[in-house]
Amino acid sequence: MQGKALLRDFSTQQKDWDEPLPAEREEEWDKWRSSLKDLEQLQIPRCYFPFSQSVAAWKELCIFSDASTMAIGAVAYLRALNSEGQWHTGFIIGKSKVAPRPAHTVPRLELCEAVLAVEMYELIRDEMDIEVDTVRFFTDSKIVLGYIHNNTKRFYTYVANRVIRIRKSTLPTQWCYISTCDNPADTATRPVPASTLASTNWFSGPSFLTRHDIETSHCDSFTLIDPETDTEIKPDVKTFVTKTLVTQLEPSRFERFSDWMKLCRTIASLKRVAASFKKRDTESKGWKCFSDGTTAGEVSNAANFIIHTVQSETFKEELKCIKTNQPLPKQSCLQKLNPVIDEEGILRIGGRLAPANLTKEEKHPVIIPRSHHISILLIRYHHEKVAHQGRHITEGAVRAAGFWIIGSKRLISSIIHKCVLCRKLRGQMQTQKMADLPIDRLSVMPPFSSVGLDVFGPWTVSTRRTRGGSADSKRWAVLFTCMSTRAVHIELIESMSTSSFINALRRFFCIRGPAQILRSDRGTNFIGACNELQIDQKDTELNSYLLEKGCTWLFNSPHSSHMGGSWERLIGVARRILDGMFLKAGHIQLTHEVLSTFMAEVMAIMNARPLVPISTDPDKPNLLTPAMLLTQKVNALSAPAGSFASPDLYSRQWKQVQCLADSFWKQWKSEYLSTLQKRRKWTDDKPNIKVNDIVLLKDALAHRNNWSMGKVVRTFESKDNKVRKAEVKTVKDGNEKVFLRPITEMVLLLSDVD
Repeated sequence: MQGKALLRDFSTQQKDWDEPLPAEREEEWDKWRSSLKDLEQLQIPRCYFPFSQSVAAWKELCIFSDASTMAIGAVAYLRALNSEGQWHTGFIIGKSKVAPRPAHTVPRLELCEAVLAVEMYELIRDEMDIEVDTVRFFTDSKIVLGYIHNNTKRFYTYVANRVIRIRKSTLPTQWCYISTCDNPADTATRPVPASTLASTNWFSGPSFLTRHDIETSHCDSFTLIDPETDTEIKPDVKTFVTKTLVTQLEPSRFERFSDWMKLCRTIASLKRVAASFKKRDTESKGWKCFSDGTTAGEVSNAANFIIHTVQSETFKEELKCIKTNQPLPKQSCLQKLNPVIDEEGILRIGGRLAPANLTKEEKHPVIIPRSHHISILLIRYHHEKVAHQGRHITEGAVRAAGFWIIGSKRLISSIIHKCVLCRKLRGQMQTQKMADLPIDRLSVMPPFSSVGLDVFGPWTVSTRRTRGGSADSKRWAVLFTCMSTRAVHIELIESMSTSSFINALRRFFCIRGPAQILRSDRGTNFIGACNELQIDQKDTELNSYLLEKGCTWLFNSPHSSHMGGSWERLIGVARRILDGMFLKAGHIQLTHEVLSTFMAEVMAIMNARPLVPISTDPDKPNLLTPAMLLTQKVNALSAPAGSFASPDLYSRQWKQVQCLADSFWKQWKSEYLSTLQKRRKWTDDKPNIKVNDIVLLKDALAHRNNWSMGKVVRTFESKDNKVRKAEVKTVKDGNEKVFLRPITEMVLLLSDVD
């Protein structure tokens, strides 16, 4: 075997036959050739046993096999039991082969050595005139034993062919396991010098052959290696057989579709496939027959099939009564429709229009049950055909198509209400129940402690005269309103810049005193002033009114003008007063001084306005106005005449001031606060906007069809657990943006709970 391996190694080096060997190879070859002289001393007994085979009580043929990456080999021994109960072993034949090329895996080589052992057994059986009682095969490969004992797994071709070859001449029970150290065939698979061959167990066999316990020590049971780790085992292919008890298509399967035409085309395709198997002369059967699309006729037949299937399930009793000419049940919804069955087995309305010169669909519409899914599909289909119009037009399209849906009005209204495109086109903005008033509008505090402010204008004023006329510029006004007393203070500004607004704010603080809370929208000049003046702008709790130092600036959410209604309404009042003044003044040239005077008069008129309805009670002549607290004057009468000394002038002034203030706040609590109790709109609780809802964001500068669609990512709940503002994420041109918007700027398209 070693010489064969050397020759194969030499041949793989692609040398010519007459080319000298390399020095190291030539030395190895000479060493092996000289070792062959030791074979002259090797002696093999010709007799198997020291006694006659005819007196043997039991004879066994034992064949051992082994494999390595270099070679495969097998050796056979005859084992006999004499009359004295002793076992003797005789060497029969040994054989080895060089491992095949290209190299196989070790399990495949071990399978080849098992095949070699079987071939050796067949040779002995055919050539030797020896009758044995049993034949045993030994190998040290548990993988091969698992292959041979296998009855369940499927192998690839290479392994399967050799397992079949082995089991053709042997039985799995004849194969036994032997450890490598006891396997004499191991000598045939490894280089062994000829001088040491006689000292191995190659000719004598393993020692356990002379013992009696061979059956119990080497006849084990074996299992296959894990199929997931053995690459020779094919994966299991399981075939499932489905048995159906229903012979026709169930209408419940139609609920898997959301489009009427898709359902019709699918049923048409299934009918074509089913029909293709009934034709014997067609080559394309099954799904191969779809080289072209479905035709209009096939779609129409599929629609009739769908309607017939649904009617057969829903109107089972009615169909039975009509076919047997019996009256319909009194509780049937078809009692007033006089239903009839047409030639296709479809239930239609009989009615009284049979003599009319109308089409079949107009005279006898198909009856569709309201409770089934196909009625929803039909309404959606025709609703899209009429470009998402209202219930009246959609119902007309359904009726014109020849369908009579029972209770269609309510069903169509509910479907249109849930239609996303209809919400996008005509959906109303979200509303919520009007929130409670902030505490600073209900608290007794000095005037202008809590202030709401906004800017309005502009007005064009003449700043200086020039030769050609006059130079004009613009002016704006900042309106400060007290949240509790509703008093008004107006300051003019020359621009909409942050610095100009800060100057107006400083003038206001100098005249009216510092404020604790400022409320406004998110104007850029307000944001800049808040940052520059280092005013706290955190959305703190309402107990921030008790802060002793500094003030808090609270901003409404963007696009939330209704949240500043207390000062937005007063801006409208100021504009109307100014319009009246400008009309009365005529074509007067408006200068900064004139506009400032007008603003002072506007402020005086607004502060003199009644806060509550004027009473007709003669015992209550006084009016509750903001000026009553600001000027400490009940009316506009002049000071009384007379001479007053200094002590008399100041002795009781504080009492008069305190009395007027107490009178204001008493009347403010009893008459004014009650007018704030009633909610004039937004009186009902509405469902809250939730996270993951899909909404449409209003954009006053764009057409409704171009409004951005977004997803709600965060909601803000008020103290009454109502959501009135939320953050919405939109995607435009691949860029994600998050906007804070009130719900009045949103149209709900699709709720997360739907």
